[in-house]
Amino acid sequence: MGVFALTLRLFHAEVRKLLLIIGLAVSFIILFQCFSFSYGKIFVPSPTSKISVVKLVSNATTLNDSNMAELFVNVVANDTNGSDPEEEARYKHNTLEANTGSDSSSEVNRYLDGSFSKFKDQNSHERKSKPRITQGKSLMSGYITSTDDGSTKVMVEIAKNSEKMINGPKPTTDYGGVVPFISAIVAAKGLQSSNLSSGTSSSLLGANLPSQRNAETSIGTQHTNFKPLQIESAISVSQMNSLLLQSIDSSRSLRPRRSSARDRELLSARQEIGNARVSRKVPVLHASVYQNISKFERSYEMMEQILKVYIYKEGVKPIFHLPKMRGIYASEGWFMKLMEGNKKFVVKDPRRAHLFYLPFSSNMLRSALNGQDFQHVKDLQKYLKDYVELIAGKYSFWNRTGGADHFLVACHDWAINLTKNIRSCIRALCNSNAAKGFEIGKDTTLPVTYIRSMEAPLENLGGKPPSERNILAFFAGGMHGYLRPILLQYWQNKESDMKIFGPMPRDVEGKRKYREHMKSSKYCICAKGYEVHTPRVVESIYYECVPVIISDNYVPPFFEVLNWEAFAILVQEKDIPSLRNILLSIPEEKYLEMHARVKLVQRHFLWHKRPVKYDLFHMILHSVWYNRVFHIKTR
Repeated sequence: MGVFALTLRLFHAEVRKLLLIIGLAVSFIILFQCFSFSYGKIFVPSPTSKISVVKLVSNATTLNDSNMAELFVNVVANDTNGSDPEEEARYKHNTLEANTGSDSSSEVNRYLDGSFSKFKDQNSHERKSKPRITQGKSLMSGYITSTDDGSTKVMVEIAKNSEKMINGPKPTTDYGGVVPFISAIVAAKGLQSSNLSSGTSSSLLGANLPSQRNAETSIGTQHTNFKPLQIESAISVSQMNSLLLQSIDSSRSLRPRRSSARDRELLSARQEIGNARVSRKVPVLHASVYQNISKFERSYEMMEQILKVYIYKEGVKPIFHLPKMRGIYASEGWFMKLMEGNKKFVVKDPRRAHLFYLPFSSNMLRSALNGQDFQHVKDLQKYLKDYVELIAGKYSFWNRTGGADHFLVACHDWAINLTKNIRSCIRALCNSNAAKGFEIGKDTTLPVTYIRSMEAPLENLGGKPPSERNILAFFAGGMHGYLRPILLQYWQNKESDMKIFGPMPRDVEGKRKYREHMKSSKYCICAKGYEVHTPRVVESIYYECVPVIISDNYVPPFFEVLNWEAFAILVQEKDIPSLRNILLSIPEEKYLEMHARVKLVQRHFLWHKRPVKYDLFHMILHSVWYNRVFHIKTR
């Protein structure tokens, strides 16, 4: 028995040694496999990493030898022409902040060397010197930034709204999640899916992506958590007109139960405007650019005769009564400044007023409360709601009409959401998205005017005559949103008469070249950024270039009175592949007519330090007046 027991113990010892060796071998194999995976699948750089995208791709065998530098060709951020640096402070959860360094070339740097990075917008007035890697739920994939020299930071927004695109964990693919995002955008927007085929020179974002079948398979089967971007059907111009007429007709059926003397004056003005039949042919106005020139002339005349506005004194600076008159959000500041200094329309007695102005700045509200426990849109919404409740408690005018005779003027992207709780009033908004809460007929579009000089807002106005405009179409700007990368992919460096670029340098020479391109082009492409609006619409009119608006569901400024189809081209986003053919199909005679009409409407989009008749200040006020007159609802 003793020998048997000894033998058994020796056997167990040998078995334990064998199991230990097997365990070590298995551990070594697992460890080896982890480090042998392709970088494109598992690599997440540290904030200080300087490994380039090109190096990562060269080590990734699953990328079918495609070059990641080519994948992100033409993709950059920061709108250096036609956008203010503060525009880059965007939604904390849905967009990112980026820097663009100056470059001697006016075209986009085609080879980007950097590391994948994401970092949140921490301050609307500051750019971070170093990107931070952040992990979180529903963060977007596909951002790139260079950290080699600290001077050039470029990032790509593959998808605008991550919450709409991802349900659950971020999908993992051989392309780090880029392909399904791109494929979903293309599919959702109705672009030609054939351009996703392997080896196609015009494949989206310049990469030799997998075939259409493979792309569909990766979305439909391998990544079950992925949801395509949900895009609403575009609202056509004719549908917008129908909605406008419907809103007017619906208000006609209402009969006031209790009205003031001011309400009766508005109802009388409405009848006179509605009965206007024969135009008096004001020399500076031309019927071709208006929906109904007789009604516009009479409405404007009535506004000058009777309109009175009361401005609430409540509210403290900088959110209230402090206009900011430079940058991309300058429209709200210029209107505030000129309205508060106006003696013709403003009254001190609120009982004499037809309209009541809430003098707040959405831009200052967004920035002044940042970092003071006002971190979310709902907090800012509540701030405005509390302000209105203060007004309603002190005065009787808001409660009398439910706010229908009150109005606000706001240009920040967030304004449409910031004012959600007080949307009963008339809102003049730059972000006039008819599919996202902008109410045609009640709200009105505030033009986006990028003002660089308070002292000379009309500097460099005008452009070359049609005979000297040798560029068919021009665009330059940062890759804000999903649309602009697609525009560049289809048209950058494709045709000699299509000057489609990324951002131009911010220096004096870069800005001069930008203006010269607009002044020398027949058509100026006004492609949406993160939101539906862009300052290029007004810039095109400044430089007498026919605007080509590519922004589904965007309601153009002064839509109530201007006939935009007479002097602008409205192209649906899905038609970007056909953009050049659309422009070439326009007869020369038609183009000359549109160019002449752009010059005719120019007076309506100009800021003057002292307002003049029919200028931008008066047109904004007229739109508010017009919507109130035709939608008066008394109690």
